[in-house]
Amino acid sequence: MNNTRRGRLLAAVAVGALALSAAACGSDEPAPAAGASGAASAPAEKVEITLQTFGGGENFAYDDAVAAWNASHPNIQVKYVNLTDRFEDTYLPQVLQWLEAGSGAGDVIAMDEGAMGLMSARPQYFADLSQYGLDSRKADFPEYKWNTGVNKDGKLYALGTDIGGMAMCYRTDLFKQAGLPTSRDEVSALWPDWNAYLETGKKFKAALPKVGFVDGANTVYNSVLAQEAGKNGGQVYFDQNQTLIVDKNPGVKAAFDYVQTLSTAGLTAKLRSWTEEWNTAMQKGGFATMGCPSWMLGVISGTSGDANKGNWDVAAVPGASGNWGGSWLMVPSQSKHPKEAAEVLNYLTGKDGQVAAFKEGGNFPSSLPAQQDPAVADAKNAYFNDAPSGPIFAASVAQLSPVFFGEKHAQVKAAVEEVLVGADQGSVKWADAWTRFVEEGVKAAG
Repeated sequence: MNNTRRGRLLAAVAVGALALSAAACGSDEPAPAAGASGAASAPAEKVEITLQTFGGGENFAYDDAVAAWNASHPNIQVKYVNLTDRFEDTYLPQVLQWLEAGSGAGDVIAMDEGAMGLMSARPQYFADLSQYGLDSRKADFPEYKWNTGVNKDGKLYALGTDIGGMAMCYRTDLFKQAGLPTSRDEVSALWPDWNAYLETGKKFKAALPKVGFVDGANTVYNSVLAQEAGKNGGQVYFDQNQTLIVDKNPGVKAAFDYVQTLSTAGLTAKLRSWTEEWNTAMQKGGFATMGCPSWMLGVISGTSGDANKGNWDVAAVPGASGNWGGSWLMVPSQSKHPKEAAEVLNYLTGKDGQVAAFKEGGNFPSSLPAQQDPAVADAKNAYFNDAPSGPIFAASVAQLSPVFFGEKHAQVKAAVEEVLVGADQGSVKWADAWTRFVEEGVKAAG
């Protein structure tokens, strides 16, 4: 679901992301009720449910699930549309416009974590999923994942899809050329912490000076920030009172400083995520490592293509844990078929739907029953040299700490990361970058 994980991470306007999908029968989740109670039943006439998603590569990885749903639900057909790979500056503003206008949004949409605060503060835009029996699903999710889907009025308006988890993806072919180990266990041992990752990067650069050790400012900043947030009360740009703390949170400054160190050491390829240049470098070996939440596996495999199968592998992330990304599904109140939309949402956020998305794109489930399914728990990813992606991300998720996202998190995130990328690429002087970073954050927060 790209966004801040799958769409472009930087933009002038940041908002949220949307996604829904359908999937195969046989779910062990309870069918949504036709109102507060009563069994779900097929509609008398054929209904089309529009699912809107965003993101690059495999994005939300719902192709197989939608095909299976459509094959087994002739009267509730899902039209699956991935609108764009650019989340914050294209997808979210468009969806927010549709929500405000009362028309245009899909029957089921998904929202990236960074915009959940924004959506929670606007309960009028979304159906209360409890009306369709989905409040029975609470035990299926980690507490913070469930609570994030409850709006300011205390109504259930969203259920979780994937959860980020963290790892580090790397190019085995480039590591071999640089004289570094290539097996994932040996590579993981190279960087037990971020300082060791930096030192590994220096060795790589000495051997291959024309290749970036890391893609750019975005992915490493978010990887470090995900861990630093857990060390600082689960806060990033806002505290629980919605007060902007971009200049006061030591975690933000630590992540900023680390990116500056990498950049000034010449270890980044100076690429902006979610651009054609970034995609091309991914395909042609323009950089060797990239912070990898679970959903990034689908981005890499979908972008790098078959020619690079086996050139990528997955190691532990420095610091061993973190959570970057994850989305929720919701039904806009403007939907003309909310009951049927809730049925589709119920499946996709359930065990079978989330296992299907994991198999297709590597999106690690937030559903606890799905995490425990052998198809996830014992999974290996063929594209990444049969990396044990299930155990890798399960270990990361088990250690993660919930992060609070303020109502204007997405706007602030987009603004400050624009400065960070500018400094990495040279349009902003590093000597001025922190001041600009804070100024732009304050301006975006209004």
